[in-house]
Amino acid sequence: MVDGAVGTGAATGGEPESSDSLRTFGAVVQALREHAGLSREEFGDQVGLSKHTVASIELGRRMPDPTFAERAEAVLGNTGALRKAALHLARQPGLAAWFRRWAQLEATAITLYTYECRMAPGLLQTEPYSRAMAVDHVPPLDDTQIEERWAARADRQRLLRERPNTAFSFIIEEHVFLRRTGGVEVTRELIDHVLELAALRNVEIQVMPLVQQSHSGLQGPLQLLETPENKWYAYIEGQESGQLIIDPKVVSVLQRRYARMRSQALSMEDTVSLLQRMRGDL
Repeated sequence: MVDGAVGTGAATGGEPESSDSLRTFGAVVQALREHAGLSREEFGDQVGLSKHTVASIELGRRMPDPTFAERAEAVLGNTGALRKAALHLARQPGLAAWFRRWAQLEATAITLYTYECRMAPGLLQTEPYSRAMAVDHVPPLDDTQIEERWAARADRQRLLRERPNTAFSFIIEEHVFLRRTGGVEVTRELIDHVLELAALRNVEIQVMPLVQQSHSGLQGPLQLLETPENKWYAYIEGQESGQLIIDPKVVSVLQRRYARMRSQALSMEDTVSLLQRMRGDL
């Protein structure tokens, strides 16, 4: 199970909540920087960050991007300490190991694009829909695991309302709603929830029609995000695995695919009309 099956991290402002792992990592960064005789501004210049961002990382208030540890190691003597410390960042219950780094980036993203062809994206799911999927998980989940997964996903969904300046775009295949996962009542509630979120100014939801002769997303689901530093990352996921993509050339290809899909999917207005008709037919 994937983005729809595992949720993550809270964001209550411009930076994720501080945690023991973040504070420990930040303390290691600060100690190595000071040992190297560098000010925050000097260190930031060498790793491509502002002194304010460096301060946030050192104080445990900001999650570093996936390449920070490598860049910092090159400046601070290649001791390996930062690489090891980065492995222990933010291990939240209910969050698959392979999804953690993406979730950390997502918590502060200023742009987030999601294409999903298998299920409702995690950020748009309702509790009954999420639990219906958990029932069919193989191997079976116990009650604690199911509760942790929903709690993590519900926490993650706060991003939509608590980050009004973040632009969210979703493209979802029509058959995701036609499948009626969990039954008619669960599907009705899901559609109502999606329609409610579609009314938010920072959320765009488009349905990819069931009959569509031209489709640029046939390679599978994907996610893209832009950080506050205007860096783009991508994430793709399969069964029991996920891949965070930082190569700019690959990310560029995926950006172009997503842009093409936005032109191929129904407009926002037509999407709302379709969902309303589908709900009426249930």
